[in-house]
Amino acid sequence: MKVYIGIILLLLGLSVKGQTYINRSNLFDFDWRFHLGGAQGADQSTFDDSAWRMLDLPHDWSIEDREGAGSPFNRDAIGQVSAGFTTGGTGWYRKSFIIPLDQKGKQFLIQFDGVYMNAEVWLNGKNLGSHPYGYTSFVFDISDKIRYSETNILAVKVRNEGENSRWYSGSGIYRHVWLKILPPVHVSNWGTAITTPEVTAFSATVNIKTNVENRSREKADIRLVTKIITSSGIESSNIASSYSVAAGANYEFDQNLKVTNPSLWSINTPNLYSAKTSVYTNGQLSDSIETHFGIRSISFDAIKGFLLNGVPLKLKGGCVHHDNGPLGSKAYDRAEERRVEILKANGYNAIRCAHNPPSPAFLDACDRLGMLVIDETFDMWKDGKNPFDYHLYFKDWWKSDVESMLLRDRNHPSVIMWSIGNEIPNVDSPEEVEVAKMLADYIRKVDPTRPVTLAANDVSPRKDALFEVLDICGYNYAMDKYASDHQRVPKRIMFCTESYPLESFEYWMKVLDNPFVIGDFVWTSFDYIGESSIGWRGYMQYQNFYPWNLAFCGDINICGWKRPQSYYRDALWQENQLSVFVKPPQPSFEVNADRIDWSKWHWFDVVSDWSWKGYENKPFEVSVFSSCEQVELFLNGKTLGKKHTNRNTKFMASWTVPYQAGTLKAIGYKGQNKMKVAELSSAGETTQIKLTADKTKIKADGQDLVYVTVELTDENQTINPKAENLIKFTVEGGGTIVGVGNANPVSIESYQQPQRKAWRGKCLVIVKSDRQAGSLKLTATGDGVKSASIEINKQ
Repeated sequence: MKVYIGIILLLLGLSVKGQTYINRSNLFDFDWRFHLGGAQGADQSTFDDSAWRMLDLPHDWSIEDREGAGSPFNRDAIGQVSAGFTTGGTGWYRKSFIIPLDQKGKQFLIQFDGVYMNAEVWLNGKNLGSHPYGYTSFVFDISDKIRYSETNILAVKVRNEGENSRWYSGSGIYRHVWLKILPPVHVSNWGTAITTPEVTAFSATVNIKTNVENRSREKADIRLVTKIITSSGIESSNIASSYSVAAGANYEFDQNLKVTNPSLWSINTPNLYSAKTSVYTNGQLSDSIETHFGIRSISFDAIKGFLLNGVPLKLKGGCVHHDNGPLGSKAYDRAEERRVEILKANGYNAIRCAHNPPSPAFLDACDRLGMLVIDETFDMWKDGKNPFDYHLYFKDWWKSDVESMLLRDRNHPSVIMWSIGNEIPNVDSPEEVEVAKMLADYIRKVDPTRPVTLAANDVSPRKDALFEVLDICGYNYAMDKYASDHQRVPKRIMFCTESYPLESFEYWMKVLDNPFVIGDFVWTSFDYIGESSIGWRGYMQYQNFYPWNLAFCGDINICGWKRPQSYYRDALWQENQLSVFVKPPQPSFEVNADRIDWSKWHWFDVVSDWSWKGYENKPFEVSVFSSCEQVELFLNGKTLGKKHTNRNTKFMASWTVPYQAGTLKAIGYKGQNKMKVAELSSAGETTQIKLTADKTKIKADGQDLVYVTVELTDENQTINPKAENLIKFTVEGGGTIVGVGNANPVSIESYQQPQRKAWRGKCLVIVKSDRQAGSLKLTATGDGVKSASIEINKQ
């Protein structure tokens, strides 16, 4: 116990001997005890948790193997296809820590970035409160319940029971936890609000509102000094304000600063500033905080569309659920950042967070990388979509949950819209229109700088009353309504909040052709667990489609690799793009003859594979996706002819090609100039493992991740798409395998075990660092192939 407590003190920067500098925000993720199931009395300090499992956060028990099953999946899971056949239940977490006596008088807050769901929290046996919603951050003040210089016990009960989600939610404390230690006079938690009301290329006004609390017993003469610092550390401007704040009161300072020649935040130049706020109380520094922000302007209208810094911009968007594939819902900072990096690299400039606020780390990554965000509240209001979902709590909790999203996320330059909901039941009714108005009005009161939207399905004139209370109208699967609605309501600003992958061409052309349609958000950009098989068998949630567990509708699969529709989107969004695919001789999976006509979340059954031994001289349909003017196809150096690829052909061309082993090559032309080459080669016998890491250096902080792609190749390094070898992994030098995957939507293998079968020649392993600098070595082995190793530096 002494070693355990000592680690906690070291992390906090605390000491039991004398005054020590205290970090304002302390990551509280390490060394929790966990138990899955009932634990009577676990809320009490005297409870014996020594037999419980020790783990670090973030944590998600639904992605872990069920006891005795070797897999997280269960045909009889309550959530069925919605939750990807994973299970929830009740879990308990407990953590011990010590606060030294000399810190008495400070304010202590425990902040949970996200717990799914129905969290109940105790400190030293005393109830702090509960938080039903699984996606908003929440804070408890524990100042009056701390035992100084003694062991404190924080206990958390989490209940994810019954049908409560239409997708994979995960279970547990799946985002960070923070211990915040604030002096008696301090900036309130989420108490800084930064806006940029006036922006030009030559000058910008930065308005900073800072809420300062005086929790001391005496009046405080406060001097607030704010400095704006550039990303290179240069002070751009500063201002000081003074005010006397009574004991137990708070005061909001309102400061305006000028920045000359500002470095504007945009999708291509995501320049960030920081506001350094210092609180002086009676002449002494009592608190300081840094807040990152960007200087940018946004505007929307039906004539010019969306303007970022005065420049028109179409939103190339995708919807994103919150899970991280093989990690489940665990929101490691690197996992959140990697998703944004991948979407950015594949042409996206906007993300709709479906259908809930994301993690703070996700928005931080969007700020740094230049990704626009629609921050969304709820998937339902008063009427539920599942028996035990948020509709049970909406009436009592909506205001605090919306406020949590707004106060936490309002300083992110990436956030350009607030969404009050998705496909809300009965939203045409006058009662629900009043709810929409209530939500929209409250959001505008807290943050009037961004428009309010909502994603509506079944769009018709019946939605007019709803759309009148919004600033921007979100249309789900309703491109056929754009023209008629514009003619009827010409000032309405529209965008597609969800579109079908199969109709991506039609949806994007509507965006290009109509200035009042500001963008398109495909369902979905990143694949996810749950809503199983809608991208193949269709949306038939009343069917048990086990072992399907992935939606299989994303442009990017759960491992972060491009699927065929992502290559097609390249051709829609970017110039001189080219890719080649082959329709397999047999369907990739069992075909569902009962798929409903309107269910169009699937894509054409094509693969990047030219290895078809046994099919010599049999005809294959070869498809090319291209934004080049013309494409010429070659088989083993022999031309098969040229074809145009443009808007008239939907940027596609196809050939019928008798199979011969070798190389299938497509060349894209602009005029007579070769612009792009894409090819598929037949693979020989699988003999090797190729390992590719997304990073060669990671932080030795116990949180950073390295993603290693595993490819099974022949002796010429050509991937064999037919290879499904079982690959086993070992780690030396300090690191933990926290996830494995292969993106096979019907695989029920473990995401946790140090092994994974390849699918279409590939699999993935994710390694988490420990807290010791040095190097780690990952080794991959498999029957019939040479082993391979890769080293990663931990710094």
